[in-house]
Amino acid sequence: MIPTATLGRNPLQVSRLGLGTAPLSGLYRPVSDEEAVTTIQYALEQGITLFDTAPLYGRGRSEALVGKALAGIPRDRYQLSTKVGRLLNPETGEMGFDFSRDGVLRSLEGSLARLQTDRVEILHIHDPDNHLEQALEQAYPTLVELRRQGVIRAVGAGMNQWQALWHLARHGEFDCFLLAGRYTLLEQEALPFLDYCLDEGIGLLLGGVFNSGILATGPVPGARYNYREAPPAILERVAAIEAVCRRHGVPLPAAALQFARSHGAVASLVVGAVSPDEIAQNLEAWHRPIPSALWEELRSQALIAPGAPIPSSHGA
Repeated sequence: MIPTATLGRNPLQVSRLGLGTAPLSGLYRPVSDEEAVTTIQYALEQGITLFDTAPLYGRGRSEALVGKALAGIPRDRYQLSTKVGRLLNPETGEMGFDFSRDGVLRSLEGSLARLQTDRVEILHIHDPDNHLEQALEQAYPTLVELRRQGVIRAVGAGMNQWQALWHLARHGEFDCFLLAGRYTLLEQEALPFLDYCLDEGIGLLLGGVFNSGILATGPVPGARYNYREAPPAILERVAAIEAVCRRHGVPLPAAALQFARSHGAVASLVVGAVSPDEIAQNLEAWHRPIPSALWEELRSQALIAPGAPIPSSHGA
């Protein structure tokens, strides 16, 4: 089974491995409703109790699939994480940015209907890259009010960059952040931000721990990094990491998962999957024994940042 952790200073317990549901909405390939529902229910059976979604994912389809899959299951058996700021127009299906109080409330109302619930545990401000001031002045106070009312339990923000999240952290009292793709076995430039979150009691959910795929597939032709084909420098670095893993008999995805979870600020890894088989592979990687010598060799070759915690020196 998967262990749980508190979300920083917030007492909310989340499973240390969560399911990211964007791929289930057809992000990379078509997924039928039946496949999606089966995958979500299988994840829950395996002890994965945190489900991350958003109106943006499939223009509401991801949330609807999560709601359908979890309908009838006791509400205290799982935690839901969704997002506001990317507002879905239910009549046209179009998405637009709206970080106003009204936009936040309308977005959440639609999410709750699709999720078939009256509350979510975590609500993130979604991708406010070019709207930071409105996010802080309007969306953030609305989330704080919703937390006070018990509609949500944790106030967060989800982005693909850590610099803006750090700005938010310094100007608000956030419970958690969802950081995608910026702290992985491949890159650790966000390490100072993670250390800050640990010091401040802000829980981190890490998405994109395979950097869009290359840490799952290895440096194969067509391998993807940051949602596009990986450049030569990235392919070369991943090849070096994979070579170390091979010498120690460890699959690259296992090293990627276990490295990402080892920082003390990280409460959960939100990993996407489109089938029970993919979830089973992630679970195998999660539990795979890894010798400390692997991490020591990666460190000695400067393939891991000097200050980054490694699994042998920090509990999972």
